[in-house]
Amino acid sequence: MPLPTVIVPGYLESAIAYLPLEKSLQQLGFPTATVPLRRRDWFPTVGGKSVAPILRLLDQTVKKILQESQGTQINLIGHSAGGWISRIYLGEKPYSARGELNPSVWNAHPQVATLITLGTPHISQERWTRWNLDFVTNNYPGAFYQNVHYVCIAGKTIFGQRRPGSWFAYSSYQLTCGQGNTWGDGITPITAAHLEGAENLVIEGVRHSPRSPGIWYGSPEPLKVWVKYLI
Repeated sequence: MPLPTVIVPGYLESAIAYLPLEKSLQQLGFPTATVPLRRRDWFPTVGGKSVAPILRLLDQTVKKILQESQGTQINLIGHSAGGWISRIYLGEKPYSARGELNPSVWNAHPQVATLITLGTPHISQERWTRWNLDFVTNNYPGAFYQNVHYVCIAGKTIFGQRRPGSWFAYSSYQLTCGQGNTWGDGITPITAAHLEGAENLVIEGVRHSPRSPGIWYGSPEPLKVWVKYLI
């Protein structure tokens, strides 16, 4: 029996955008739920503030699906910021970001068999996200928990250049890894989407977001590449 799976949306995304992926996984036999986020649920986190509101909803979703399945472990799929938020959720260190007085501890790694990150910027030079990402990097570097199988997936779709059609990608890559002239999915450069010690994959032709034109990580063809890593 496949493990239940929880999808963690990317920054400022709602759960609705992930319904096609959720349905695809269910059809493949994986009981799947998406953290029931609305766009406005992200607003309290804007400006580098604590992502604890997202973590609380993630925890509620995990507990619910474990209760429904009467199981002890899940697969976790984090898209974009949902990937590094998932790494905070795995951890046992007290977490509090700017603007939060009471730290939280989630310590969920025993409940997670596999963490798959899709286009997640695991590093950033951008000042609003850097505090949170530095917290993750400093406390849980690389594929930190040996009991969790980390699979990090990057897209090789747009080469960042200072010219029409790739200027936005250039700017985003530079903000993320400090280099604009590199490959990525249009938002996250490959170098930022991988983790030391993880199973790191590159899929050509995928764009960053489920709202992007064309195919993204959760589209049927790319899904075939990484679904085999779910337990």
